[in-house]
Amino acid sequence: MNDTSPDRTEHEPDRTEQELREALEALAGGVHPAPDAYRTARGDWLRRERRRRLVLAVLIAVVFTLATLIGLWVLNQAPSEPGVIFSDTGSQVTTSGAAAVPG
Repeated sequence: MNDTSPDRTEHEPDRTEQELREALEALAGGVHPAPDAYRTARGDWLRRERRRRLVLAVLIAVVFTLATLIGLWVLNQAPSEPGVIFSDTGSQVTTSGAAAVPG
């Protein structure tokens, strides 16, 4: 009998697929999780979640503190004497909003 006959090649993939399916089912049937696997996995997940939240809270606190300190430092660098904006020299604005002519 010829191994490459049309009958054999047409049914070969079905048989191979069936054998593979049976082998995988037998292998999967032999795998049993540990009794406390879910509890252990959930505990690990909760621990990672707590750590992530703690790192995020610390990062937010550090960024907020740095922004506050930089802002205070910048405000402290401003000159103590009044600048051009707050000086009384120059043109004065009338109540109507037009500049008064010095004179």
